[in-house]
Amino acid sequence: MKQLVLAEKPSVGRELARVLGCDRRSEGFIEGPEYIITWALGHLVGLAEPAAYSPSYRRWSLKDLPMLPSTLKLEVIDRTKNQFRIIKSLVDREEIASLIIATDAGREGELVARWIIEEAGYEGPIRRLWISSQTEEAIRTGFATLKDGGLYENLYRAAFSRAAADWYVGMNVTRALTCHYDAKLSAGRVQTPILALMVDREDEIEGFDGRFYWTLNARFGPISATLWPTDETSRIETDELAGEYRARIVGKTGTVGEVYRDGKTIPSPLAYDLTALQKDANILLDFSAKETLDILQGLYERHKVVTYPRTDSRYITSDILPTLDRRIEALANTVLAPVARRYLTEGYAFDEGRLVQDAKVTDHHAIIPTETRVDPSRLSKKESDLFNLIALRFLEVLAPAYRYESILTTIESEGLVFKNRTTRPLDLGWRTVALQSGLKSAEFVDEEEYVKEDVAVGQCLSVLDAVVRRFTTPAPLRYTEATLLSAMENAGRLVDDPLLKKQMGGGLGTPATRADIIEKLLQNAYIEREGKNLVPTPKGRELIRLVPPSLKSAALTGEWELRLSNIAEGIEEVEPFLSDIKESARSLVEEVKRSGEVFAPRFPGSKTCPHCSSVMMKVTDPIGQAHFICQRLSCSYEEKEIRKRVFVEPEKKEPSAPRKKVVVVKAPADPGAVKKRVVVKKKAPDELPYRWETTIEVVRPSKLQRREVPRQHAFTERVTSGSSFADLVRASEERKKRRR
Repeated sequence: MKQLVLAEKPSVGRELARVLGCDRRSEGFIEGPEYIITWALGHLVGLAEPAAYSPSYRRWSLKDLPMLPSTLKLEVIDRTKNQFRIIKSLVDREEIASLIIATDAGREGELVARWIIEEAGYEGPIRRLWISSQTEEAIRTGFATLKDGGLYENLYRAAFSRAAADWYVGMNVTRALTCHYDAKLSAGRVQTPILALMVDREDEIEGFDGRFYWTLNARFGPISATLWPTDETSRIETDELAGEYRARIVGKTGTVGEVYRDGKTIPSPLAYDLTALQKDANILLDFSAKETLDILQGLYERHKVVTYPRTDSRYITSDILPTLDRRIEALANTVLAPVARRYLTEGYAFDEGRLVQDAKVTDHHAIIPTETRVDPSRLSKKESDLFNLIALRFLEVLAPAYRYESILTTIESEGLVFKNRTTRPLDLGWRTVALQSGLKSAEFVDEEEYVKEDVAVGQCLSVLDAVVRRFTTPAPLRYTEATLLSAMENAGRLVDDPLLKKQMGGGLGTPATRADIIEKLLQNAYIEREGKNLVPTPKGRELIRLVPPSLKSAALTGEWELRLSNIAEGIEEVEPFLSDIKESARSLVEEVKRSGEVFAPRFPGSKTCPHCSSVMMKVTDPIGQAHFICQRLSCSYEEKEIRKRVFVEPEKKEPSAPRKKVVVVKAPADPGAVKKRVVVKKKAPDELPYRWETTIEVVRPSKLQRREVPRQHAFTERVTSGSSFADLVRASEERKKRRR
């Protein structure tokens, strides 16, 4: 009898096969004496499309909404159906004693496996491999301590409930918005509140009314200090008042009123979870959230140098403590080697409470290096940069706190109070890791060197200089990926209900899904990148204007996420949750139907559609060509501008006078002359004059145009380079249907 092991990806399957001694390769699986290793390709099975429930759902229509089937069906995804057939054939073997789920140890990984198992009809024993790294030692330990599959039933129920909620809400609201407003619009229980955050911020920026304020800085002997007109602020409301203050102290003296010293401590930073790492990688390395996750997945699966990426914990469990020395040794060949050697020879002391918290680790602990020795030559530049960020944080966590002295000096002059604040480092603690390795830490920037200022209380100091500076109150900043991830993680701050605010610890989305949500908003042209900023497009702003208010609320989404967590913990049942989700979907659809608004985004510098007179959205493709897309779905006309170089016939010149004939006579060679090498350069051919012309090329014809032409005279506009291969295949299939 053999055990069937189901991994999530081929690369993971091959590694499991190597460790378990499976060497007979076949299409879609690898077999050994005890195990058969096979794999998914992500999701092989998904929730069925609406047409699976009723033929009328094939066509998008408001009258068919809402679509609320009592039970959601599963279907095999067409593009990966061959791999599913292979898995089903293995499941049907009589020699299979049990099935081991070895997909990613998390909610989504559990869903990938359970749907395959259900659709394949497997009913035998199930066990679970639950590991946090892909090293050989971790794999062997994991297979020696396999868990009973029943322990993860609640995790699967939560994963299914999340997928079902997305189906009921996403399918219905997307169809309702699209049909009602005749525009290609989509909405979801998580992406819509996140888009609303960015639209609200953009509205704040546009409505911001900045004002000026002034400050006064004076030089009192060795000390530079700032005037504080009140105890609360150093701002001066008017230029005239700032000038009066300056005139009052110029040429005068000041008396040191107080020198207050306060010892302070900054504990070592917490280890990384996925969201924290994505934020710092965006700030320091300019990586997008999706790029960080993809690189991190490679470090985990291919190189095996970091632990499980999709974690929401910033702590480790106590059983990891005995492995810390081996993890430090693994950094011997990296830029952090000097610090690692010092730790191993001199020891290291850290705040155990900031690293080890068994109760705060649910599925996986924080992202830290594994015991696998790192070979930097095998890592790409981006992989190396991201790994260094993780390893740097790991060593920072294992260092003592940073201690410094905060010194506040108060000086009084002509009835005005000036303040100077400086810091004096006492013990660099965890900050030495970045300083010794030459790496940038996300937790601090280089501070100005401390200069000792010998002043005493009661000392009289001359005013050497006084400068008035003008500033502007800053407008709210646009979101970057780092600040947006932070807002998604801390969405509970946006909720008024104190109980829900406290319980919304997980925020909007999960660490594993936040990067994909941002990418989806970009792909749908609801937001766009401007440098490092994420800016909502006119289409995205118009969607938020039209979408039902409850769907863009962080409170509703947060409540759903909380209930999903309760299902995963066995506190709540699936049926009541899905019943409430269906009712929400019904209510949202009715709200859209009742709306009397019109989809009317304002695109600056765009065009009007030549077929339906609707607004067209301008987008730029990867090669820099401008596309204009009609936003009316019943038209969908698309064109692009192409700049072409057109050669111009050169002007005919008058024939010039005949040149005089020159006869060259070869002179006799001088035997004593030095030989010279003559290089003859050919003149480049004259380049024909040209000019640039902008032409319009149809990418997608208008649907209205095709409807207006009688069927027997129907034609298709010739498209030279605007169609993709998928468009051509789709057009071919449509022609075949018409012929039938």
